[in-house]
Amino acid sequence: MDAGVKEPPIPETDQHILAEKKIFQQLQHHFAAQYEAVFPNRLAPKTIVVIPSLTLDQEILCKIDGIVLYEERLLCLLLLLRMPRTHIVYVTSTPIDPVIIDYYLHLLPGITGHHAIQRLHLLSCYDASPISLTEKILARPRLMRRIKNAIPADNIAHLSCFNVTEHERKLAVTLGLPIYGCDPDLFFWGTKSGSREIFRECGLDMPPGFENLENENDIIVSLARLKKENPALKRAVIKMNDGFSGEGNAVFSYEDFDAAVTENELRQALPQRLKIVAKDLSYKTFIKKFEQMGGIVEAFIEGKEIASPSVQCRINPLGKVDIISTHDQIIGGESDQVFLGATFPAHTAYSRTVGHMGRKVAAALRKRGVLGRFGLDFLSVRENDTWIHYAIEINLRKGGTTHPYIMLQFLTEGDYDAESGKYFTAGGDERFYMATDNFQEDCFKGLTPHDLMDIAMLHGLHFNSTKEEGVMFHLIGALSQYGKLGLVCIGDSPERARFFYDETLKVLRGECGWQNR
Repeated sequence: MDAGVKEPPIPETDQHILAEKKIFQQLQHHFAAQYEAVFPNRLAPKTIVVIPSLTLDQEILCKIDGIVLYEERLLCLLLLLRMPRTHIVYVTSTPIDPVIIDYYLHLLPGITGHHAIQRLHLLSCYDASPISLTEKILARPRLMRRIKNAIPADNIAHLSCFNVTEHERKLAVTLGLPIYGCDPDLFFWGTKSGSREIFRECGLDMPPGFENLENENDIIVSLARLKKENPALKRAVIKMNDGFSGEGNAVFSYEDFDAAVTENELRQALPQRLKIVAKDLSYKTFIKKFEQMGGIVEAFIEGKEIASPSVQCRINPLGKVDIISTHDQIIGGESDQVFLGATFPAHTAYSRTVGHMGRKVAAALRKRGVLGRFGLDFLSVRENDTWIHYAIEINLRKGGTTHPYIMLQFLTEGDYDAESGKYFTAGGDERFYMATDNFQEDCFKGLTPHDLMDIAMLHGLHFNSTKEEGVMFHLIGALSQYGKLGLVCIGDSPERARFFYDETLKVLRGECGWQNR
């Protein structure tokens, strides 16, 4: 810059953000030493502040029945109270029924409910409005003071969040607590476009496609190019960069179009042919959201036998990579784009293979400074006796397979062995489960948490700590209004886990008089 010419001043808002980022980085830097000193010691005094906020696009989120009650999914972390000097501060948009809390505390091994409840601090915003929980907390200074006051003076504390955005970063700085999660400045690597760049770097197969698209015209150009380069292609998937559970996806059919299809033909056909996954989301709104987030277009993978395995990884504050679990996802909805549940572990034919791929991706993310849990999704096609795995996306957050696995691990004190692709309890026994967030029937509506507990006790639908198998419920608060419930059905074989699932469905339908409807 020429001598005597002053640089323009940094706007006050930008100065504030830069200061906030600096403080956050300092908090995260000190977290590594805290982690090393405290986490291995079950008797160390520590506090986990759980913020189960789904800080994602609220217009798409609101299409999911009972979405505010998905904050109950991380109640599995209440099982950390089995460590006798650990405190949990759990914050939600609306209060949680005490019956649900009692249900979780009853499962604690070696700890009385009375002892645990003294170390559990439940706080609520009393606000069911369609904005994220974290934003609600930030708008309530007195609530933030109550969070800080709930942390004992001698405890080391951190935040545990579903995902981390600039809102969670602001909350962390305000509370003076680190987050066991990824810096939001690294958010791009958890988008659909960022995922494809990581997969390409790691040498993984992925569907033919194009990333870093910005608008409707980019979609049309990409659709035309994709068909030209893949003449036999029948369908393509358009995905928003920050979509979740398939709700930001749409499927386009090339029916009656050949490889010479023009951009003008596609422009005319797109509004009519695009099948949008999120219910009641118009074409105009979908395109507007796409332009806000950006996204990708890629080939729709076809095949006679298709699986949807996922890998859950963790990078701890010391930089250690763990392959936590593998699952086979249960997919449904529009063109099989929506996550409905999962079976654990993934099929033995490929669980170790996708685990190794997950480790490659984790190494690439660790180099970029990623911290915490993340998921990696595949679409796998069987060709003769060989499975071909296409990497689909990275989710730098907790996900639909996080809480079922945490429940299994905390209840059985076991671990997943990535080399064998098997899970073993503390006693060396194998365990399997079938889990879902979408156990939903209209006839379940009207059942209260109290009713569910009565039914579960009457029919033995509970987790048996002696046999280390049975049924765990979650999303209990969504049952009465939405007829929706979450299940984790644990067994000593896949067939046993499926038996518990089918039996639970049969019992609940019977209790609701479903057979007479």
